[in-house]
Parts: sequence; structure tokens; C-alpha cells
Amino acid sequence: MTAPRRQIRLNAFDMATPGHIQQGMWTHPRDRASDYARIDHWVELAKLLERGLFDGLFLADVLGIYDVHGGNPDAALRGGVQVPLLDPMLLVPAIAAATTHLGFGVTSNTAYEPPYLFARRMSTLDHLTGGRIGWNIVTGYLDSAARALGFEAQMHHDDRYDLADEYMAAVYALWEGSWAEDAVKRDREGRVFADPARVRRIRHQGRQFRIDAVHLCEPSPQRTPVLYQAGASERGRRFAATHAECVFVNGTKPAVVRALVDDLRARAAPRPILVFVGATVVVGRTAAEARDMLADYAAHADAEATLSHAGASLGIDFSRYGMDEPIEAGQTQAIQSNVEAMRKVAGPAWTRRKLLEQSVLGSRQPPIVGDPVQVADALEAWMRDADVDGFNLSRTVMPECLQAFIELVVPELQARGLFRTAHAPGTYRQKLFGAGARLAAPHPAAAHRFG
Repeated sequence: MTAPRRQIRLNAFDMATPGHIQQGMWTHPRDRASDYARIDHWVELAKLLERGLFDGLFLADVLGIYDVHGGNPDAALRGGVQVPLLDPMLLVPAIAAATTHLGFGVTSNTAYEPPYLFARRMSTLDHLTGGRIGWNIVTGYLDSAARALGFEAQMHHDDRYDLADEYMAAVYALWEGSWAEDAVKRDREGRVFADPARVRRIRHQGRQFRIDAVHLCEPSPQRTPVLYQAGASERGRRFAATHAECVFVNGTKPAVVRALVDDLRARAAPRPILVFVGATVVVGRTAAEARDMLADYAAHADAEATLSHAGASLGIDFSRYGMDEPIEAGQTQAIQSNVEAMRKVAGPAWTRRKLLEQSVLGSRQPPIVGDPVQVADALEAWMRDADVDGFNLSRTVMPECLQAFIELVVPELQARGLFRTAHAPGTYRQKLFGAGARLAAPHPAAAHRFG
């Protein structure tokens, strides 16, 4: 008997801001990203994704503003480069109420919010969504965020991951260890809502955090949310292999991504992980129509906004270099994996011109362009050659980019047996992994469960 083909996982990758990954697309006359502050914008997007059978809406976030380029935030402000920016967590209850199956991955930084407060926010969202919440764990990379929160500068790259390891131990203890599964009685006649003997005080004494408290929320459907993480540096991979259930990687070259995926799976074994690669798709009914759409979109790409975004994530002020002056990136406290990926793609001595030539739509992510068959071929090739499980689809012109993908590409993937024809039941974790709603050993969260 032939084994069933592995099916593609799909998230829409978005952010509550005018310009997310592809800088300048908000200027396109058909783009609706500028409606980011309207709740109906997000409700309609969530309904569209649910109809399209997507796994989730992956909501990025960042603290601070991009002020590396030119030493000020001017280019980011002019170009709407992830500013202005709303809190993604506040979007979730409204869009969850408009859907039944769609998962929500929200980004939150471990560096600046106490674990006790964060644990309650995530438990609240897990309750209100019926177990459809996930957490994209980030450690931050902007000095502007550190200054906004009262520090002179951010912690060193690896120190941020050390803090995050302790943060995870603290929230695991709150989510998994404070309330027994049978603690809540709801006994009206006996006048006992929760049995005190089945509720435990969490005492955490670490280098960074001290907690002496009962978790404020009763056990939610998943307890611990589905855990995403995107670090691809050596230290980031060690963290991902310990904690992450889903890993988000940048789509550079399949061979480069395959080496990273192999390493991540080996480190995490025997625990399974799902790997999502970032992708940008421009699809038309014909290849010619797709090429015309690409040219139309590319006319709106914003070079200065691109440099502002890239400079912040790479820790490089591109305004200090001429167009063809070699750029040698030294050690930075920004996203180290982005610097490494740029070197692999553009070579050791890359330039502003090389960067902008690669940024066809305002980002370093090369788009997949073609008719439905060509796009499906490309996605299938990524799964085969890089061993990824799915894709975080970046927006171009919204919402038509997702409408076109759902109308044209999804049926082609379904015809190949590569995509579901109906939503699976259960919580976000159950839908992704087909297992239980709660994390199980050998994941470290399971060790904190009420005994």
C-alpha cells in the first residue's frame, strides 16, 4: 500500500501595520493593508482563511521602531515599515469569534513582560478561542525596544536566549503545574468552585525571575499554547530544539534550508517538530498574467523602506555605504541568522545594489511567480528538497494575494493530494499534530504538570 502524501501546512503571515515584509505594497491602489486598525479588516481576513482551509493566521510583532537606517526612524515612518503597529493579541478574541477552526499564532517577546502576567494573557486567549492559540516566542533584536522599556541597550544575543530558557520554565510551571486537571469542581450545592487541595502555589527562584503565586487561570484547553520559534542561529536552534513545536525559517535556498531543517530535527528528536518556510506567492490564471502582476506590484516597492527594514534586522546602517561599496557585516546584536543567510545568498562582500536587486517586491524574499501548476510545483519542490512541512505566506497586495492563492493554488494542491479538503477537529495542537491537546513528554513542559 502506498503511504499517504504529506500534506502542506499553510499560515497567512501578517502584521497589524501598513508595511510588513514586502515594503511599499500599501501604496498599491487595490491594497487594503492601511485598514489595519479596523476590526472588520481582520474579521474578513480570518473568514477568508477559514474558507481557504488555512491552518492559521500567524501575527508578527515587534517592540520598538526601526531607527538603524540613517540613525533615525524617518524612513520607517515615511514607508510605514511596521509602524504604526497594533498589539496583535487584542485582535484575537474578535477574529476567533468569527471563526471555528482557524489557529492564531501571536508573537510576544520574553525580554520585557513578567512571566506571571504573560501566562494569564495566553491562558485567557486559549480559553476564549477554545484552544486555538499559539505563541511565537521571540527574544527581540532592537535597541530601540530596550530604550523604550527603560534600558540603555538590549542584552547580548545569547544572553537573551538564556533569559528565554528561564522564562519558559516559569510559564510552564504556571500553565502546567498550578492547577490539577480536576481542581475546578463548580459544585453549586457544596459551594466549592475550586478545591484548594488541587491548586498549587508556584515558587520559581531564578537569575532573572522570582515568582511566588498561584496561576490566576484554571486549566485552558491546551494549557501551554502551541509553541512557535524562529531563531536559526546556533543558540536559537538549541532553544528551538528544546521548546518549539513549530519552527519558522527564512526561504533562502532549498539546500541551505534543508541543512537547517536536518539539524533542527536531529536536535529535537525524538520529539516531532513542524517547519514552516517563509514564502511570497504571485499567482495568475496564466504565467503571463502572473508576470504582469509581478511587474505591477514591483512598481510600488519602496527602496528606502526596504533598507530600513533590512538594516534593523541585520544591524547595519546602509545609509553609510555607497550603492556598490562592499558591506562587511561584523558581529551585531540583531538577528544573526539573517546576517548569515545574506552572506550565503549574496556572497561575503555584498552591496546595497545587490540587496535592492534581490528585493523585487520590497523584501529579500524572492517571490514564487506563475500559474497554479507552476506555483504548486514550486511549493512541492520546497517540501521535497528542503523537507519543510508548510509555508508562512507573506502578503503582497491585500487581500487579493490570498484570494488568488485560495481560488487558484489550493484546488491544484488538493488535486495532488497535498492539501486537506476539510478542517480537522480539535484544538490547534490536535489539528497540527493529530495528537492530544496537551504537551506530552519528552517536551519539558510536561515535567511541570501537577503531579
